[in-house]
Amino acid sequence: MWKKMCVKHKTTPKYLRWLSSFSCRSGSDAALRQDKQTGSLKNKIRKTGKSKRLPCPAVLEHFDRQYSEELGDLWAPARAVLLDQASWQYGVMLNRFSSVTNITQILLSQGFSSLLPQTDASEQLRNDASTVPNSTHQKGKDTLSPHFFPKCPPEAIGLQPYITSHAISQAHQSELPLNFPHSSLQCYIHPDPLRFPSQAHRPGQLKQYYLLNAASLLPVLALQVRDGDKVLDLCSAPGGKAVAIMQSATPALLCCNEPDPHRRDWLSKTLESFLPPSLSSRVMVSAQDGRSVGQSEAGFYDKILVDSPCSNDRSWLQSSYRHQGQQRLEDRARLPVLQTQLLKSAISAVRPGGVVVYSTCTLSSLENCAVVEAVLNDFPDTEVENLWEEIVLPLSKYFTFISLPVHKQIDPKPSLRPLIGSVSSSYHRLGILVVPHPGKTWGPMFLSRIRKKG
Repeated sequence: MWKKMCVKHKTTPKYLRWLSSFSCRSGSDAALRQDKQTGSLKNKIRKTGKSKRLPCPAVLEHFDRQYSEELGDLWAPARAVLLDQASWQYGVMLNRFSSVTNITQILLSQGFSSLLPQTDASEQLRNDASTVPNSTHQKGKDTLSPHFFPKCPPEAIGLQPYITSHAISQAHQSELPLNFPHSSLQCYIHPDPLRFPSQAHRPGQLKQYYLLNAASLLPVLALQVRDGDKVLDLCSAPGGKAVAIMQSATPALLCCNEPDPHRRDWLSKTLESFLPPSLSSRVMVSAQDGRSVGQSEAGFYDKILVDSPCSNDRSWLQSSYRHQGQQRLEDRARLPVLQTQLLKSAISAVRPGGVVVYSTCTLSSLENCAVVEAVLNDFPDTEVENLWEEIVLPLSKYFTFISLPVHKQIDPKPSLRPLIGSVSSSYHRLGILVVPHPGKTWGPMFLSRIRKKG
């Protein structure tokens, strides 16, 4: 059902070979037998296992050179987190289309708390969800990852890096109240690196929750999907953000695009596991090359998420062999061209007045701010929107953010200074970056929201 295509596109074998040659999975759980007692589920909540793989020396050396320059003092704690899988935290995103009352109770009893504010609207939706049929709770082996697979090979591009600056004053911002719009999206997190058991894919039955890096929800929040929107998830597999979009609202159309057949099957299974058949007329899977969407569907969408293929910092550090690490570094240098092409395509495909959110799961400025600025230079009818008050201030209690200014405002060797008060409302940024930090191990996650002027 979820394999229905809204767009068909012939993809070259070379492109598919590139797509299928990478894997960014963060690990898998041992198979879990089905439990009928909620007490047994509590017993399966565990601390994240220790990593058995040594980091790839070539990748680590490259990261040390690049990120020491770009992140300054923030790189050392981020490096420690990336190398220590036992410290990684996992969020639990609830499925509003399934009965989740018992899961919510277990999470709260184990010390989990809601990442997003509780609202009357979301409470009502959770109550309504208990009446959805075919939502049997299934437990079993399931690979769930918020990360991405690098995709088709771009050509080299001469983009200059941006150096990040301005750390956030945590003490000042943790006192600020959450101020998100009403949403049924609910995610629970724990201050410790606890791993909630995953659930198996069972055809015809809905899962109750999705395990993910909680920072991966930030691009969905920034997208601000509303009921009736026409939405494109341009780089959709494995499908976590598509599921999050459907937890947030009920768009008129959500087109989930993925050109690689293997990953498209994974995407289809994810959608089948979390969305009821009644939504099949609203949610479709596309096989188009994302770089051509701007021509084939110009001005069609209200909101577009470009969760771009990137050099996933977490998984790339775990490259098994030295030659694999060297190959990935070569691929990393070519990725900005692909990312620029995808973002340009998305801007062409969004209507005037619509928004595009560009995101990656890498700390690299070449794949983040440099891509955004390159695209803005070619689209004078677009502007970056400030996410400071909307995302950064309300959630700085949970995430370590830094803001990324435009190139002309960057000191060649900036210090990481607190950015507070009235400066935040006037300071122009290309995006925000979540940097992993001990106790707040979420990220890396970069996001930038671009509005097409109407």
